[in-house]
Formats: sequence, structure tokens, C-alpha cells
Amino acid sequence: MHKQQQTGGVVLPIIIVVVAVVLFAMFVPTGGRAPSPDQQQEVAERIQPIGLVEVKAAASNGPARTGEEKVYKAQCAACHAAGALGAPKFGDAGAWGPRVKTGFEALLNSALKGKNSMPAQSGGAASDYEIARAVVYMANQGGAKFDEPKAPAAAASAAQ
Repeated sequence: MHKQQQTGGVVLPIIIVVVAVVLFAMFVPTGGRAPSPDQQQEVAERIQPIGLVEVKAAASNGPARTGEEKVYKAQCAACHAAGALGAPKFGDAGAWGPRVKTGFEALLNSALKGKNSMPAQSGGAASDYEIARAVVYMANQGGAKFDEPKAPAAAASAAQ
């Protein structure tokens, strides 16, 4: 019994001292200065997010907002400029010839729904009308003589 009383008598003061030190550390100011603007800038740079999420409205099928060349450069050139993954190279009449013979509608269908290694372009940043204009642009550079597609009627796009 004697040992238990001594242990209890030593533990309680230690706990009190530890709690007092913790409370003292929490409530006593550190005496340091406020960080300088340079330090604040460095901290802001270190904790900035790695990426951002940008939410855009879905593309409408209304009249073109961008030129067909811009759509080509944004969505098609990655493969068609170099002829990557079996894509017909931009301006290569020999590669485009067999595809042009299938007609504009077949080419547009392939572009919108995807074919082989080419992903579907429909539903992306460009409207289906803009994709159609880009298809005409690419095919005509490869020897086709397709007419510019007609812009969808305002009433038809409003109904969708």
C-alpha cells in the first residue's frame, strides 16, 4: 500500500505541471512579429491549388462562334497535322481521296461519333455545326470540293 500512495502522489503533480505548461503555451503570445509581405507571398505560393476546375455551359448547335481553322487547331490538329494514329494528314490529297469519296455526311458522322483511334468530337467545346465546318475545311484542303454547311435555324436549335 505504501508504494501505491507514493506513485499516486508523484503522478498527480506531473500531470498538473504538464497541463499548466500546455495552457501557458497556448495563451501566452509568442512575441514574434507579423510576417513580412514577402513571407506572406511565399506562403501563398506554397499553398496555392495545383489545378483549377472550370465549368462551362454546354455548346449549342447554333451558328459558329469560332472559325473552322480555330476548331481544327483546337481539336483536330493534334493528330491530323502529323498523320498520327492513321489519321489522314492535313492537306494530303492522297490520304484524303478515299475518305472524300465516301461523302461529306460519312466524314461528318465519323468526326461526330468517332472512328478507329479518333474520339467522338460531338458534345465537346465546339458545336456540331463547328465540327461540320472543320470537316469541310480539312477535306477541302485535301482535295474535296464540299460546300460550307448551312447554319442550323435558330428555331431548331432553341427546340433542342
